[in-house]
Amino acid sequence: MKYIFTLLCVSILCSCKSPTPREPESVKSGSFIRESAERNKKLNQKERTRFEALMNQNPEYDYIASESGFWYYYHTKVEKDTITPRFGDIVNFNYNIKDINGNVIYTKDELGTQNYAMDQEEIFTGLREGLKLLKPTESVTFLFPSQKAYGYYGDNDRIGTNIPLICKVKVNHIKQKQ
Repeated sequence: MKYIFTLLCVSILCSCKSPTPREPESVKSGSFIRESAERNKKLNQKERTRFEALMNQNPEYDYIASESGFWYYYHTKVEKDTITPRFGDIVNFNYNIKDINGNVIYTKDELGTQNYAMDQEEIFTGLREGLKLLKPTESVTFLFPSQKAYGYYGDNDRIGTNIPLICKVKVNHIKQKQ
């Protein structure tokens, strides 16, 4: 009886397999990311082409390409050495927002005078980067591709998905952080 019981236990232990992990039901190939990257490259090129056409139609302006991926030109430029905003400085400014065809989305009066604590508050990427370039009393028009504006999500009001923007900004003054 001992012999049969031992043989039965050994056969049960030998016949058991170690647990195997479940195989995934679907394998991600990365195609979504590749397709998304291709779609964004095409969108970026389309917007760039539209901005280049706009700049060619207005040769009276001296457009400057920023390192951040947008263009701008000055209406009022301060030549003397003065401050530009740094982290924590309060920038007081006015601006308006238009689409690439020049249609007004938000007027200066609707947006009102803004006080922005540099890099400490939410503001769309292009405007945040653009303000860093400006001195008090300067006035500039920025051409922001959609990825530097409100991107895929828009502003959930008047600015839709992937809309490039034109913003005229005037910095009134900069209060330096103590």
